[in-house]
Amino acid sequence: MTTTFRNKTVVCAVIGFAGLGAGFAIDPRTAFASYLVAWTVVCAIPVGALAVLFTAYLVRAGWTHDLRGLLSTAALTLPAVAILFIPVLIGMAHVYPWVSDPAHLPPFKAAYLTPWFFTSRTILYFAVWTALAVWGALAYGDDAAMKRAASVGLIVWALTSSWAGVDWLESLEPGFHSSIYGLLMISFQLLAGLGFAIAALLLLSRTRQMSNAAYAGTLLSVLLLWAYLHAMQYIIIWSGNIPDEVVWYLERLKGAWGFALWALFIFQFILPFFALLSERVRNSSNALLWLAVATVALRYLEAAIFILPPLDLVGVALWLDIPASVLATAAVWLLAWQLAGQLWQEKFSSRAAAPG
Repeated sequence: MTTTFRNKTVVCAVIGFAGLGAGFAIDPRTAFASYLVAWTVVCAIPVGALAVLFTAYLVRAGWTHDLRGLLSTAALTLPAVAILFIPVLIGMAHVYPWVSDPAHLPPFKAAYLTPWFFTSRTILYFAVWTALAVWGALAYGDDAAMKRAASVGLIVWALTSSWAGVDWLESLEPGFHSSIYGLLMISFQLLAGLGFAIAALLLLSRTRQMSNAAYAGTLLSVLLLWAYLHAMQYIIIWSGNIPDEVVWYLERLKGAWGFALWALFIFQFILPFFALLSERVRNSSNALLWLAVATVALRYLEAAIFILPPLDLVGVALWLDIPASVLATAAVWLLAWQLAGQLWQEKFSSRAAAPG
């Protein structure tokens, strides 16, 4: 990235945080909720990239070799993402109902959902993920070390990522619980991390070991996993017909949210699925780039569907807060990614001759 791009990114970050400042002054609850939506997507990119990186350490193929550097630099931005979570901790009382009204919770949830314990778990998640990212970067180029890091890292990642999803998003509705919710967050993060890596590869890399079809097939497999998990949650809740669970869908089918839910299903699964069945699309760099960019962009829609409906937010403040939040968090993350890329080039690029 050039100095000009860096300066423009800094300007975007300043504009975004200025807009957020106005949003906090006008309607703090809407501003904090909008920020949580944007932050959730930014967080999902490096967390998902970490899992794809470890998968690439175990699955030796041309596409895995091409993506390793991009995935590693994305994962190394996790400390910056942790810092970006501070506003959520500051304003948690505005979005998490259990902070201001814990009396209606059962004993276990009342003990588990406390601000200090929530904050402690969040710190633990980021400490573990950052350690895994550094371990993965240091292991790069050493076949045995890569296998060890990936074997342990994927297990730890799966557990902590699912727990984090329950803490950060499911707890927005403390009366609701789905046993598959953690897996939904895993698929959310995998799509974000893989989509970003493919888009960055197509935009920045001039030489690749594999054809576009290899990346298209990988993206399709993750899309199928995402769709399967969402379908399973819906089928289980529909067949169980338990009011405390059904209400999760009822809230997301009201008014415009119903259109948003259908839009997510159509643009994230139906259209990409049939598009990727075409050999012409799979081999087209432009088509694959558009699909990868759309995959990352649609994470914002999915995050909004997860977060905003139960908060019942209305008003023009959303039209200010959401764009400002996206601009601020994305700009800061891109700056962190640039710094991580420089670190990668200085410390780890000599390991790029790792076995394929």
